[in-house]
Amino acid sequence: MQAKRVGLERVIKRINEIQERFCPNEAPKQEKKRERFVDVLSRVERESSLDVNVLPEKENSKIPTSENVSLNSIIKRHAKNYNVDENLIRAVIKMESGGKTDAVSPKGAMGLMQLMPGTARMLGVNNPYNPDENIEGGVKYLAFLSDKYKGDLEQALAAYNAGPSRVDSYGGIPPFPETQQYVQNVLAEYKRNIGSE
Repeated sequence: MQAKRVGLERVIKRINEIQERFCPNEAPKQEKKRERFVDVLSRVERESSLDVNVLPEKENSKIPTSENVSLNSIIKRHAKNYNVDENLIRAVIKMESGGKTDAVSPKGAMGLMQLMPGTARMLGVNNPYNPDENIEGGVKYLAFLSDKYKGDLEQALAAYNAGPSRVDSYGGIPPFPETQQYVQNVLAEYKRNIGSE
């Protein structure tokens, strides 16, 4: 009886998979296994090299122009929401984009906090050139990395620059001059920001 039930469940599962593949709107709703943020992040890192050619058009960006919507207020709001020091956010923005909302790196990272297309999607950022969306995505990512590395700011910044999989595989800051310099520069700017309060 147990063998029949297992076999039947396997057949039903396969029928549902086929039906979902060919008729996605008609397939029965199945309870999907909830992906962990780390799993999604790893998948996005693998796919991000394929996404470089799928950048949103800058012309279609809707950047807030109202005087009462300033970068400072956006930074303060997201710093509070995600419990990330606003001085750190400002340091990352300065190092990543120099404060340019339309910045695009040679690798395809976009906006103020230079989000890769796949990472932006994973973080729920629809328009990476919109300062509010971009900063929220970047701050959310920094908060996640800070949790992942138990508050180790150097490792979190290295992961922001080079990706968590590289930090994990090297057991710390990867031996890439660009990443090592990035971590030093962000930390130096962060300290300057704290000192200017």
